[in-house]
Amino acid sequence: MKYIKINPSDNVAVALQDLVKGEVVEGMTLSMDIPRGHKIVLKDLKAGENVIKYGFPIGHVTRDAAAGTMVDHTCVKTNLEGLLEYKYEPSFTRPESDKTFSGILQPEKVLVRGGQKTVTFKGFRRTDGQVGVRNQIWVIPNVGCVNGICQTIVERFKAEIAGKEGSVDAVVAFPHNYGCSQLGADHENTRTVLADMVHHPNAGGVLVVSLGCENNQLDAFRELVGPVDESRVRMFVTQKVDDEIEYGLQQLREIFAVCSKDEREDVPVSELRVGLKCGGSDGLSGITANPLLGVFSDWIVAQGGTTVLTEVPEMFGAETILMNRCQDVATFDKTVHLINDFKEYFMKQGMPVYENPSPGNKAGGISTLEEKSLGCTQKCGKSIVRGVLKYGERLSVKGLNLLSAPGNDLVASTALAASGCQIVLFTTGRGTPFGSFVPTMKISTNTPLFEKKGNWIDFNAGVLAEGEPMADVSARFIDFVLAAASGSPVNNEKNGWREIAIFKSGVTL
Repeated sequence: MKYIKINPSDNVAVALQDLVKGEVVEGMTLSMDIPRGHKIVLKDLKAGENVIKYGFPIGHVTRDAAAGTMVDHTCVKTNLEGLLEYKYEPSFTRPESDKTFSGILQPEKVLVRGGQKTVTFKGFRRTDGQVGVRNQIWVIPNVGCVNGICQTIVERFKAEIAGKEGSVDAVVAFPHNYGCSQLGADHENTRTVLADMVHHPNAGGVLVVSLGCENNQLDAFRELVGPVDESRVRMFVTQKVDDEIEYGLQQLREIFAVCSKDEREDVPVSELRVGLKCGGSDGLSGITANPLLGVFSDWIVAQGGTTVLTEVPEMFGAETILMNRCQDVATFDKTVHLINDFKEYFMKQGMPVYENPSPGNKAGGISTLEEKSLGCTQKCGKSIVRGVLKYGERLSVKGLNLLSAPGNDLVASTALAASGCQIVLFTTGRGTPFGSFVPTMKISTNTPLFEKKGNWIDFNAGVLAEGEPMADVSARFIDFVLAAASGSPVNNEKNGWREIAIFKSGVTL
């Protein structure tokens, strides 16, 4: 398969591989070379006429474009502008995946109870009812001033327990720049995300390290965090102890004595909460990897599990599709606020609302924000939208949720993890190595990327462009995700690449 016309009403096709001048596409001869991921004009377009892809306008051409040529960001411009008025017009489509893949999974992942098959994974059941897919010890600075102390404590402790880890699969420090000299929403964002981390089920134990004079005072932070298991969660102020390194090590020793004895057990897949993210997208993102995540999202929701879609600026242009899948008017209203609040954020900063896609996106074949958004939102499949979360808010409703966060890869992935997602699925057409504070699985949109960056990419969705059926790829992918949830490390973990990034929008003192 050399190209694809995604929707019957489209007036462009997408090259699935590099095409050369003279090749025949949809009965016409190409008059120029077309790189993989780029759009092929299927009928003559006049200046100002809309380009249709995915069955929707993705912008208009700024000059005449002849059939058999390529259109890209140099001649396709967005139709989007300003704030919009929205009307709730419910439209629900039955997800194609439903529960059809459970019989394809490995037998050890299917538990039979009372004659009913329940898909399971091996997770850590926490005393608060949550389930972790990892059993790690996290050292969290309350303020950036103690980043070095936290890293020293972790390195010393890892050397101390080498070969005696038990069920603890990692001890990690998470340095960041914040916790002081912040005002208003920025200060609260920092406090909220760090508190979310304390409660995250992937952490069997947590040590919070404070300086003592920062804005993010430890006593107030304790109040925000609320009740915890004090055998697993410790906090201390470095200015109040004589030897902060030795004190921190002793705290870790006591935490480790408890959580190293934790054991995995069979847990229903309904306990999984999975973040959906893309970055470094290309023209195949909306054809291979994102639709694959959409099938997975529908499948896990059908099992009673949860998925979360974020990157609000990359919903612009496709937001009405999500709004009309909201379960009720109240959820619709929250989604309208989600969209318009982010647009107003751009405008308050004096920035263009629709300044997207990125240079890498354009090089890969994405021309406008509508095109990017229509591809981006495919990650959440066709399920009904059940919940809408503010930035830093933790999940409370199962099923498909929308989360307020920007498109920035590190910030959005951190926000997904902070909401309670145990895993982030990250599709990419150009590749990226980073990892958030939960397993961050990379899914390539094309095979050449998978072959080139095997130390970054975990799963190749590019085979969909080469003719492998979605049902087969989906079944393998579901099994792959459940293996990761059961403890199989993904590449960011193998490489030791884990970090956090907190949303900042205001003044730094």
